[in-house]
Amino acid sequence: MQFSILDNHGKITKNFFQASDNIFNKKYNKSLIFQVIRSYTMNSHKGTKSQKNRSEVQGGGSKPWKQKGTGKARAGTIRSPIWRSGGVTFAARKTKLSYHKINRKMYKNALRVIFSQLVREKRFFLIDNIPTMHIPKTSVLKKKIHNICTSKNILIIVEKFCEILYLSSRNLSNINICSVSYINPLLLIKYHNVIVTMNSLKMIEEVLS
Repeated sequence: MQFSILDNHGKITKNFFQASDNIFNKKYNKSLIFQVIRSYTMNSHKGTKSQKNRSEVQGGGSKPWKQKGTGKARAGTIRSPIWRSGGVTFAARKTKLSYHKINRKMYKNALRVIFSQLVREKRFFLIDNIPTMHIPKTSVLKKKIHNICTSKNILIIVEKFCEILYLSSRNLSNINICSVSYINPLLLIKYHNVIVTMNSLKMIEEVLS
């Protein structure tokens, strides 16, 4: 698989990168992607949601008012679920979630399939490196990225974490920058276009080979 390398202005350079067909030319496997994404999302759930029922709500030990003669509806406790700040009828409890295991071989193969599909749909862009920035500046980064790709939903994969790039991109909801070590299937399918630097692509080949 041969990739064209783009410069900082989005133009194709004379250089090419020869990548492995085993990583970027895999047949699409819908069932595998479904299993991996389902496992990844379910294993990320904390299971810490908890609510109070009427026996756990503070107060309400005495009857709010007498049974008859007030003109109001009968009430026995302020902890009733129909009262404001009362207990919850079917209160949620902390639950121990089951762990859905995915083999490492399946996980890596899913990444290969996703990368291959991005290449086939021409949503994968290879650049020499990210334009150098000396100070964090969101507008500058946005302009430089849109010179390479005009899409509104972009994931940029870099070799390692860079604080200047992070600070420049954190105010952009549609542009995300991550290092190779933080790539996961959910992140790859979330964004429409993926921009990868040369060094990042070499690291991805080493990990997925």
